[in-house]
Amino acid sequence: MGTPRFAVPSLEILIEKGYPVRAVVTAADKPSGRGLKFRESAVKLAALANNIEVLQPSKLKEDRFAERLRDFAADLFVIVAFRMLPEKIWTIPPLGTVNLHASLLPLYRGAAPINHAIINGEKITGVTTFLIEKEIDTGKILLQEKTGIRSNETAGELHDRLMIDGAWLMLKTIEAITAGTVTPKPQDESEYRVNLPAAPKITKKDCRINWSQPADRLFDFVRGLSPYPGAWTILEDGGKTINIRIFEVEKIAEAHAFSPGRLKVYNNQLIIATGEGSVLVKRLQPEARRPMTGPEFVRGYRPGPMASCI
Repeated sequence: MGTPRFAVPSLEILIEKGYPVRAVVTAADKPSGRGLKFRESAVKLAALANNIEVLQPSKLKEDRFAERLRDFAADLFVIVAFRMLPEKIWTIPPLGTVNLHASLLPLYRGAAPINHAIINGEKITGVTTFLIEKEIDTGKILLQEKTGIRSNETAGELHDRLMIDGAWLMLKTIEAITAGTVTPKPQDESEYRVNLPAAPKITKKDCRINWSQPADRLFDFVRGLSPYPGAWTILEDGGKTINIRIFEVEKIAEAHAFSPGRLKVYNNQLIIATGEGSVLVKRLQPEARRPMTGPEFVRGYRPGPMASCI
C-alpha cells in the first residue's frame, strides 16, 4: 500500500527479490494540470508495469474493501507513504502490517519527517520499519538504519536517499520476519520527555519565511522546504508586491545595520538581511514565472533601493 514515488523502490525491490506481491493498494487517479487529465499514482504505474492487480478504494473503512483484502490471503501488508488505515484493515494479515517511516522513531512522527528534520538543523536521521498500531507512528519498531544529513542537503535530496535506504530496510525487515529473527520493540520516549520533536503536515502558512530569524535558521528552513513545497516571502517594492518562492540560499555571517528582510543588490547578487547575518539568494521563483537564479532575478526585476521582504 502506497502512493507517491517514495514508495516505488520498496515495491520494486520486493518484486525483484521474488516475493509474491498479490496486489497493490493506492490512491484514486486525480485530475492534474491545466487540462485536468487524470493522473495515475507512481505506485500504480509501477504495479501495472509488473502485472500486479491494483486496488483504488475511495473509502478504506468499507466492508467490501476489507473482504477483498481477505480474499488475497496475504501473510503480510506492507505500507510505504499511504493513508492512515482503520484497525479492521491492518489487523487482517497474520504476520501484521509493516510500515516504513522516514525518521528514527520515536523522533519525527507525522506526515513530514524529512522536512522537519532539516528545518530543525538535525545532523542525523534515518528510516524505521515498525508494526502499525492504533496511534499513528507509535507501533513496535522492527529495524532502523541511521544516515547523516549533509550540510547543504535539501529535503528533495534527502528524500531520494531515504527512499532507497528505506527500500533496502523494508527488504531486510521482511526477510527477518519470514525467518523469525526480529523481535518488535516498543518505542522508547523516556529520553525525550516533553521535547520529542514531531513532524506534522506542512501547510502554506508554515512555509512563510520569518526574516527576523538568524541566517543559520533561515538556511535550514529554506533547504528543509526545497524544492517542495518551497519557502516563500512577499517582496514589497515601491508600493508593489510580488510573491516569491526561495529554494536555495547561502549564509553570510557579517553583521549589518539593516532591518530584517531588507534587500541589498551587490554585483548582481541578491542579498537579504536577517535577524542575525544575511543570506544570499541563489535560486528562486517569482509568482507566475519560471525558477531562476538570484542574478537572473536582479537583472530582470531590478529591485529598488527600499525593497524589502515581508
